[in-house]
Amino acid sequence: MQNFARPQMPRVCLMFNGFALLWGFLSGILLKNASVMACPSSCHCIEKNGLMVVQCMSRNLEKIPPDLPRDTVVLLLAANHITHIPNHAFRELHYLQELDLSDNDIEAVDMGAFQGVSDSLLVLDLSNNHIKSVPKEAFARLRAKISLSNNPWHCECTLQEVLRELRLDPETVNEVICHTAVQEEYAGKPVIQVLDSGINFCNFHHKTTDVAMFVTMFGWFTMVIAYVIYYVRHNQEDARRHLEYLKSLPSNSQISKDFDTISTVL
Repeated sequence: MQNFARPQMPRVCLMFNGFALLWGFLSGILLKNASVMACPSSCHCIEKNGLMVVQCMSRNLEKIPPDLPRDTVVLLLAANHITHIPNHAFRELHYLQELDLSDNDIEAVDMGAFQGVSDSLLVLDLSNNHIKSVPKEAFARLRAKISLSNNPWHCECTLQEVLRELRLDPETVNEVICHTAVQEEYAGKPVIQVLDSGINFCNFHHKTTDVAMFVTMFGWFTMVIAYVIYYVRHNQEDARRHLEYLKSLPSNSQISKDFDTISTVL
């Protein structure tokens, strides 16, 4: 009986599957290590329940770190000295859900500060900063629950339009206070309370603009009237002087008498 060699295909398949599993395992480790290696030196990156948490609290940071892991889900930047949120500060963080920027020195928020994370962001904390106003576009399309408490807000039309589009944190909404306002009587009061009372800061804005235009037009009108009065008085004075000069000239009859007297003498 002739002996036939056993087919080797199953063994090859087993070896291939083994290499595939090993490669997948090593790739997972490499990717995980890559995320850890991408962590900024001033931060601490940890993984909780499969989510990347980047903790940069109380690190004396003056700027938002530019080399944050792209798979960051929670970013904690509280208690630093950050003064400015520039355009596209988080645009590479497509999985970002929670952002804590509280207790900083933030004064300026650019209009494109949160572009790239408007769809993913769920929680945004900007409380305890130095923000007086923000561009209307800064929070455009954000669905996140936002805390804006304990900032020196200037209550005017732009802030009213910004707040109309936001989902403010209900626990801190009454801590969003008018530090200053277009009408001084509203300084020191919660913004929401003022708006709920029926006050429309945009009406004040229009009234202020109308008053400014009226004052400007009145000023120009006054200048025109003053010029006309000056012009008339100046012409009157010239006319009076010319008339006195004419009166001072000898008349024709007097000249004729004088001429006749001279002729007789001759």
